[in-house]
Amino acid sequence: MSKKPAKQKLTPKNIAAGFLMALLAISLLGFGVEGFGTRTAKVGTVGDRDITTNEYGRALQNELRALQAQFGQPVTMEQARLFGIDQMVLEQLVTSAVLDNETDRLGISTGDTTVQREVLAISAFQGLDGQFDRENYRFALQNAGMSEREFETSIREDIARSLLQRAVISGASAPDSMVTPLLEFQAQTRDFSVTTLSETELTEPVGQPSQAELQAFYEAEIANYTQPAGKRIEYAWITPDMMIDVIEVDEEILREAYAARSAEFSRPERRLVERLVFPDLQTAEEARARIDSGEARFEDLVAERGLDLDDTDMGDVTRAQLGAAGDAVFALDSPGIAGPVETSLGPALFRMNAILAAQEISFDEAREQLREEQLSDLARRALSDDLDLYEDLLAGGATVRELAAETDMEFGEIDWRPDLREGIAAYESFRDAAQSLQEGDFAEIMPLEDGGLFALEFIEPLPEAPLPLAEIRTQVTRDWQNARILEALREQAEALATALRDGSEAPATAVAPVRFDGMTRTDILPDLPRDLVEAAFEMSPGEIRVIDGTNRVHLVHLHDIASPDLMLDDVARLRSTIEEQIEQSIAQDLFAYFAATLREGTPIRLDQQIIEAVQAGL
Repeated sequence: MSKKPAKQKLTPKNIAAGFLMALLAISLLGFGVEGFGTRTAKVGTVGDRDITTNEYGRALQNELRALQAQFGQPVTMEQARLFGIDQMVLEQLVTSAVLDNETDRLGISTGDTTVQREVLAISAFQGLDGQFDRENYRFALQNAGMSEREFETSIREDIARSLLQRAVISGASAPDSMVTPLLEFQAQTRDFSVTTLSETELTEPVGQPSQAELQAFYEAEIANYTQPAGKRIEYAWITPDMMIDVIEVDEEILREAYAARSAEFSRPERRLVERLVFPDLQTAEEARARIDSGEARFEDLVAERGLDLDDTDMGDVTRAQLGAAGDAVFALDSPGIAGPVETSLGPALFRMNAILAAQEISFDEAREQLREEQLSDLARRALSDDLDLYEDLLAGGATVRELAAETDMEFGEIDWRPDLREGIAAYESFRDAAQSLQEGDFAEIMPLEDGGLFALEFIEPLPEAPLPLAEIRTQVTRDWQNARILEALREQAEALATALRDGSEAPATAVAPVRFDGMTRTDILPDLPRDLVEAAFEMSPGEIRVIDGTNRVHLVHLHDIASPDLMLDDVARLRSTIEEQIEQSIAQDLFAYFAATLREGTPIRLDQQIIEAVQAGL
């Protein structure tokens, strides 16, 4: 069975901690929010609790920053409204206030010691030494527009809400009536055999179609031979490769580039090395003696230290990079062990695995590579310098044909369709631009992936069009033959399936069935259709089914269905994962229902004018 990574056990403590940190983030990240009117201005009242303008402003600002990070560009308040961010933030604050009312009613609170511990644990308030720094604390709260009292009160309220949440969801558990069917579905296995029939099983070849047969097949399958709708487009383009022939590179520039990259062209001898550090010299010497006597190998010593070879791998290193161990390692003329040697980390053994000879590439040998790189770079710079010229010509009303005539750009015309991948259509940026191009669009300069530039102009739409049979006769002939092969193989497979079902004598075939036992839903069988396993899980024991492949036919015979073995580690882990997912879902639903019930019984008054004023201020 395939192994699934174990997920962290869901506990009320984990949920509460996540809930708390989410609320802390709302308090800390909203830098630069100004008060609206006064410190006590509020956007609404929920029961006995106020939602202040600062709280609403900070929460909105956090969400705007999150959207900006997601889209990679500034997000306006108007755009945020389109995503419903303003209402989402308000709903979150109302829900928090509803819960605060309930914690007050129940008398749930937390002491100063707990609040202090939470504040001291927040990394934003810690100095370089990892300890709480009061100046960082003061500065962060000042930027957040909060006083220490306000922040510590919010911490106290957050913890109280988390305690309430823990009490509500503490009874969440995954009922066996839900876990068992899901486990059965995911971990159940099938035993089946597959008999694969291919063209070699045919008694005689399908031959060539007549003209009438080919024409009839072409017309019946015309959808497969029809080009999608497209556009006739004129374009002007230029790439760095087009400019290379007219650019000269000064010899001195090449020599300067060679000198600047001397480390690349002149590399000293290197060794592939692994290093194992020991606590003291005596232990290192004893380990070396065990290797020399054959009692242990280097990898055995690594495992004894609780490490793996990746932890010891230094890669390919020079003598200088090895420091004090350089002479000992480079004294080896073949793979072996060096040391122990005193290093900055302590006594160490070194295993040298390979010698990489020194590499020296002369200027003459590197000249062509350097020239091509410099030419490409100069071409890109030249294109960048000419960008303003191209844009000015288009802004002045030039067509792409005129643009090409007045500059070094080349003119072209293309009947573009979505499946075209030749010429300029090999560039993804061109295909994207062609896809979105509409009649009446103004031409603009756009970049290609290799640093080139292009501009497009819409000429006319191209309707769907069948490819003429004369142009694709070879493809249609091959498709006709494949269809006839599958048809003949399907007849053979059905005859074989009927014989197996009836227990009668099966038709002679040289193909032996291949048996697959213990297959799960997620298993993939090489060289077999992906839907074959899916079909096997839809069948009943003893059932036989014929499944088409691309150019083969498969006969699937289901032998047995096995429930998951709960004693297997993989099955136990899968059951645990399912339980955790169900528990988390139930816990979330429980708390959502609880909060909704509280909200129905809590008076909520919101001031839309103040809400809009806060939004306008952002």
